[in-house]
Amino acid sequence: MITLTSDPVAPLLNRLFAEADAATSPAIRSFTSEERTALTGSKTQYLDLYGRLKDLWLPVSRETGELLYMLVRAIGARTVVEFGTSFGISSLYIAAALRDNGGGRLISSEFEPGKIARAQQNLEEASLADLVEIRAGDAMETLARDLPEAVDLLLLDGAKALYPDVFNLVEEKLRKGALILADDAEMCPEYLERIRASKGPYLSLPFAGDIELSIKLS
Repeated sequence: MITLTSDPVAPLLNRLFAEADAATSPAIRSFTSEERTALTGSKTQYLDLYGRLKDLWLPVSRETGELLYMLVRAIGARTVVEFGTSFGISSLYIAAALRDNGGGRLISSEFEPGKIARAQQNLEEASLADLVEIRAGDAMETLARDLPEAVDLLLLDGAKALYPDVFNLVEEKLRKGALILADDAEMCPEYLERIRASKGPYLSLPFAGDIELSIKLS
């Protein structure tokens, strides 16, 4: 049996994507485009932006989710770190892959309590909660401690301005051959410059329009 394409995961994902497609966030209309740009790029005001958008669905696409599942399966990942749980759609894909790999651990970080509760509910409904630890709070604190000695895959999908800083927290734990997937990475030029550095230990390329996919070579 393939967890991703079987009950209860497959119908749950279909329902969640339908909810995400139908959802609107009244709060987002309170921001001007200039405010959204400024807050998205700020390393100090991102909590204000995402706190005011706590009802906004920010899921990975179905294609990105399936890519995550494939990558985790392909490298036989056992330990994954995720920055930005939101409502847990990406977590479901990763946890399904870990289950099909024979087990493992996903450490995810989210600061909005309502999203944590919903993500936990979704994981329990999918019978995948035993594979996932959601750390509540600012990722700059929750991912700065108690990480496993070897991380197989890092997903960056939270506040874009923090991609370099979260990457710095996890980098020393990334094993040789580990993968890093950054969603909407074009919104953080600082991260792209770092991960694409010609003399760095990473090989990186844009993928599917809005993803930066990288591998640690040494």
